[in-house]
Amino acid sequence: MASSSSRNASPTGRSTISRTAQDEDATILGNTLSTRNIEAFGRKVTTTAGHLIGPLGDAGAATNHYQNAMSGLHMELRRPGLQRRVFSFAQSSPTEIVRARLSTSEIQYRALTYLPDELLANIPEDENSFSLFQGFQATLPEDHSDSKKGHRKQSARGRKVLGDNSLADTEKPPTLGRLKKKRNGLNHDLEMLGIRKNMASGEIREIDNKIANLNGMRRIVLDRLAGFEQEEGLLEHDMLGVDNEIEDLQEELDRTTVVSESSPTLNADEELEATLADSQAMNASFMSESIYEKLPSPKSRRHKPVKRKSMPILHEHFEPGSNLREIPAHNDMISALDFDAPFGTMVTAALDDTVRVWDLSAGRCMGLLEGHHASVRCLQVEDNIVATGSMDASIRLWDLSRAAYSPQERQTGKDGEAEEEDDGLSFENPDDLPPPPPASSMQDCPLFTLEAHVDEVTALHFRGDTLVSGSADKTLRQWDLQTGRCVQTLDVLWAAAQASATLNSNDGQWRQTGRVPDASADFVGAIQCFDAALACGTADGMVRLWDLRSGQVHRSLVGHTGPVTCLQFDDVHLVTGSLDRSIRIWDLRTGSIHDAFAFDNPISSMQFDIRRIVAAAGEDVVKIYDKTDGRHWDCGAGVNAEEEGRGSPSIVERVRIKDGYLVEGRKDGIVGVWTC
Repeated sequence: MASSSSRNASPTGRSTISRTAQDEDATILGNTLSTRNIEAFGRKVTTTAGHLIGPLGDAGAATNHYQNAMSGLHMELRRPGLQRRVFSFAQSSPTEIVRARLSTSEIQYRALTYLPDELLANIPEDENSFSLFQGFQATLPEDHSDSKKGHRKQSARGRKVLGDNSLADTEKPPTLGRLKKKRNGLNHDLEMLGIRKNMASGEIREIDNKIANLNGMRRIVLDRLAGFEQEEGLLEHDMLGVDNEIEDLQEELDRTTVVSESSPTLNADEELEATLADSQAMNASFMSESIYEKLPSPKSRRHKPVKRKSMPILHEHFEPGSNLREIPAHNDMISALDFDAPFGTMVTAALDDTVRVWDLSAGRCMGLLEGHHASVRCLQVEDNIVATGSMDASIRLWDLSRAAYSPQERQTGKDGEAEEEDDGLSFENPDDLPPPPPASSMQDCPLFTLEAHVDEVTALHFRGDTLVSGSADKTLRQWDLQTGRCVQTLDVLWAAAQASATLNSNDGQWRQTGRVPDASADFVGAIQCFDAALACGTADGMVRLWDLRSGQVHRSLVGHTGPVTCLQFDDVHLVTGSLDRSIRIWDLRTGSIHDAFAFDNPISSMQFDIRRIVAAAGEDVVKIYDKTDGRHWDCGAGVNAEEEGRGSPSIVERVRIKDGYLVEGRKDGIVGVWTC
């Protein structure tokens, strides 16, 4: 009984398997999954499982039933179509299977439903009232065939024939349909223009966003550049210290060698010292007494001058007129200032009888140059050498390479680690003043003193080993910085009279300016020398060009009607500023006026570089003339003072510029640093 039932069941199972396998497209192993495939797969699994775990009779019947079932499955698996589908299914990724079953909109919906809220909050809102198709349609060129057709007909009017019906149609009176069509066309054009306007506005907003992002990136890169330049300055300072240590050690080694070999030559050295003493006593009468015994000995230790190998470029990437720093330098009016290079060393003098040295990169005071007995009226900085002229009629020279100053003063903690100095500059707090410099930081800087004038020194300039000074005693003196001697004295009034007598004219003689004499005007307002050439501006408004080899005036430039307060020349032009409220540019080749600018107030200071002329003209701003594009503009604290609600800044008295790096000193003792 059991065997019959098993025999009856086996054909039924095989027929079921063969019948379900005939429909190859309905299998679940195909490329698509449908409800019919899933139901067929379920029936096949149920039938196979039912036969495998069906009622057991004898052991042979069960074995035959299992073998028959497996042979049927083996036959199905050997079909080429089924094998290709299995291989294709194995190579399909889960994404492809999902996409084959789900639509695109459903996939997007399911993806969005699983996004976190913080990502959904950053999705920009679509404020555009036009669709994508409308925007695409607006970008297409318009068809102006009607207007072109009419234009062609008008141009061919001379060649028309009598039977031209198209021309007759255009001359017919307008109909209602034609007018409606024209109105619809105009409405369409108006709508397209509105879409184009909206698209242009969107592009402008995108450009603004990109500009804002680029400005942010630019600020980040500027901060990085500032850090690089600070590290560069520290490395150069460390290199200088190592070089000085090497020189000191080498000198000690040389001295040790000389001492070990000096015993046989002791008598020769004594004779040499006696000879030097006699020569110094002989030359003492020709030298300034203050210079004598103060000239540096050739054997004295002198460190290598501090000259930067790299040039700072940070200020070149700021907008013109940007304020880099404001330094409360003095308590009284700035009388003179100068600096060597952008972000380098600056020296300022004021009527509070102090001369201060500043580190422009950090805004710190490096120390005070002490030695004058009155206020300093003029000064010049060239590399590490500083020359100062004072109201005490003396000129002093200083060597800043001997200063005991470190760009980053550090304190050592308990653990032996360097701690940064806690001052206002470390945290960019303008309310906190930086710590005062050490009193002994500049004690090794004085070189020597030049004393020959009998009145205050109002102007000086040095180049190389030659220094020329002008004083209120109406003389110019030429100094040799190698020997410290005054090699020539020029009497301005006598030289002017000699030039007038030689030229038989009144161009060179001393003349009145036609204005009420100003007691504050200096007799010698400004000087500059180059080799044997000397330019001097005096209180009579004349600029005299001297030849230092002969001590004579070879040309006088007449034009100013007030005392000359400042001048500077290059290879071709000479620029002068005067109390007559004008700046004049002279052509040195012809001696004529090349250009002139008038201002509202007297000119107290002026300087130019390769591109700009800057001047202090009695206002709270610096007057700038750009020589490349001929533009006049203002730079300083007074430009936006009213808009920012601040009080009016003090008057600018002194200006200096180098490579677009502007420094200005005011009456209240504040020094401003700007880019221009």
